[in-house]
Amino acid sequence: MEKDKDPIICVPGQRLCVSDKVNIPGPGTYEQQGYIYSKLAGTVKLIKEENTRTIEVHGITEQSIVPAPGDIVTAMVTIVNQRFCKCSIKCIGDIVLTRPYRGILRKEDVRAIDRDRVEMYKSYRPGDIILARVLPMTEAHTYQLSTAENELGVVIAHSEEGVAMIPISWTQMQCPKTLCKEFRKVAKVVPEEVIAEQVIAE
Repeated sequence: MEKDKDPIICVPGQRLCVSDKVNIPGPGTYEQQGYIYSKLAGTVKLIKEENTRTIEVHGITEQSIVPAPGDIVTAMVTIVNQRFCKCSIKCIGDIVLTRPYRGILRKEDVRAIDRDRVEMYKSYRPGDIILARVLPMTEAHTYQLSTAENELGVVIAHSEEGVAMIPISWTQMQCPKTLCKEFRKVAKVVPEEVIAEQVIAE
């Protein structure tokens, strides 16, 4: 890998080398289970220092980014059953993806507490927009997601009337038109004006 004069091309999720004291993951890469993987489609760069090499991947375009463990993603729920829900990942952080990725959210990763009592149909419905954290991959081509943190969960949901619902608690949202309540695992979204006020206060 060192002395090739031609650029080394890699694809998202490709294993590049062992992660150890010599090889260090840099921009465009991530570490998982002792190996360095590419986050992007692009070219591999080796930044050599005295006793180490930083492995970097320079993307062909910024849009070739893929979800990596620890990333917060925005996804739409597509299928819900008793054990898990399937999702279509639309954004990584603030970056809108040019193509969606498949995600799966298992029952045990919905909440941090009372995991045994989670009911998927009372947490998510098809069409819901959620915030979730990417877990280390266990199967190819599908990203495992978690909403076990307070800030993660449903951010946009529509009632049967097609109206955007309003969160009224950690576990319920309400249709402003019919006043019907529906169960959800609601994300604690901090409004931008609140963040601005905190910054000004500091």
